[in-house]
Amino acid sequence: MHTLTESPAWQALESHRQTMALASIAQLFDAEPQRFAHFSLRVGGMLLDYSKNLVNQDTMHLLAELARARGLGTQMRQLFSGGKINVTEDRAVLHNALRGEQAVLVDGVDVMPQVRATLQRMQAFSDRVRDGRLGGHGGRYTDVVHIGIGGSHLGPMLATRALAPYTGGGPRVHFASNIDLAALQRTLAPLDAATTLVIVVSKTFTTSETLANARTVHDWLSRALGAAAERQLVAVTANTQHAAEFGVAAEQIFPFWDWVGGRYSLWSAVGLPVALAVGMDGFRQMLHGAHEMDEHFRNAAFEKNMPVVLALLGVWYNNFFGAAAHAVLPYDESLALLPAFLQQLDMESCGKSVCVDGTPVDGDTGMIIWGAAGTDAQHSFFQLLHQGTRLVPADFIAACQPHHTGEEHHAILMANFFAQTAALMNGAPNADNPHDRFPGNRPTNSLLLDRLTPHSLGQLLALYEHKVFVQSVIWGINAFDQPGVELGKKLAARILPELDNNEPVSGYDASTNGLIDFYKANRETQFRERGPQ
Repeated sequence: MHTLTESPAWQALESHRQTMALASIAQLFDAEPQRFAHFSLRVGGMLLDYSKNLVNQDTMHLLAELARARGLGTQMRQLFSGGKINVTEDRAVLHNALRGEQAVLVDGVDVMPQVRATLQRMQAFSDRVRDGRLGGHGGRYTDVVHIGIGGSHLGPMLATRALAPYTGGGPRVHFASNIDLAALQRTLAPLDAATTLVIVVSKTFTTSETLANARTVHDWLSRALGAAAERQLVAVTANTQHAAEFGVAAEQIFPFWDWVGGRYSLWSAVGLPVALAVGMDGFRQMLHGAHEMDEHFRNAAFEKNMPVVLALLGVWYNNFFGAAAHAVLPYDESLALLPAFLQQLDMESCGKSVCVDGTPVDGDTGMIIWGAAGTDAQHSFFQLLHQGTRLVPADFIAACQPHHTGEEHHAILMANFFAQTAALMNGAPNADNPHDRFPGNRPTNSLLLDRLTPHSLGQLLALYEHKVFVQSVIWGINAFDQPGVELGKKLAARILPELDNNEPVSGYDASTNGLIDFYKANRETQFRERGPQ
């Protein structure tokens, strides 16, 4: 079998790249007046315009042929049917089942009854909290503190903030993830323990940062409420025994399963804070939006398939134009956390240097994902996008209809949204002053939503999930494990006992030994000066 870069499909693209490198996106528009119509797609209320890319019909055909040659169709069928495509952990990957309807078998067992049962439990629980039938020691819950990290944190936090216009009187939801105690103290300071519900989310219920924060919050509740603190604890986990040992009542433990990866877990009971914030109807609408994108992904031809097209463009720039980074630029303050969410989704999934068969990858894999909300981003790093020496493809995302009534504000926002992609494409290469010259020919995708709703948010997040999966198939890597996350955690567990004494350390490299010794010396000086706390 050919390696990736030796395959005929790859070699055809390499030859084609030499032709496209001589073209410009602006010239492609001049040659094809209907280019927007030919290079745009719609799924429901979402429009993808990818016409401002350095591609033509031949490019997209060759990229689709690469996807076929890499077995994308077979891998998609495996994904949706419960095949164990997470080969390193011997697991199925079924986040799509969490928002689906059809039976899905894992080891011969249909998982959908458990999925539906958990959704019903979430419905009952969130309804009772939101209408006040279930409250804390001090009455109706006013606040929820969600404790998790990584995928169990970023997804719910993004969705809760993105859907803030839909809260309708639900409790305020706060998120704590960083082991730095200052972050947790800042979260708890304004809250009343008697009216605060605490949700601890950990798949294994052994994640050190999450458990340390959970113990601190448990102590905070216990100091205020005594034994009544237990009734204000909720757990979302695959390890129900550990959650019960922590003190969570059985009826307040919500399960999720080993076939749900952390960064794909928003659709499970991990999304409970979203249901508490916006109501279970809103959460179900988000599931329906994601399911609509799932069905589009399953059924559309590759050339007309929105996630596939985005993934193929990513491969095009990463592997054939040397682009090492990709910017995500939401022109909607509600989506300000989307770049951080996609950093984990994409970089944890595609940041691999080993193929699924254990051999080294053949070429570059994941890109660096970064970005911020426009128009703030225009006044921070857009200078690099326009005039920097590196090629940085970018996704621009906006909603046609805002939730506010400030028509003038939204018009200014959208004018900038449209202007930036045009300026990145066209540039100003002939300006008299060399400092005012912009090369242009910078590729962008534009994603326009009718309106940011629970349904369209579900579509958007599922779109990027499938994009990441397609990229991983083409590169031959496993998108669903994260061994690199574990290495540093194991070393931290080894170092932690070393910090319990004042002795010099010698078991590490000279730099790490020196840093630990410096920390110990200065820590002790600080504690002596401040005295007991």
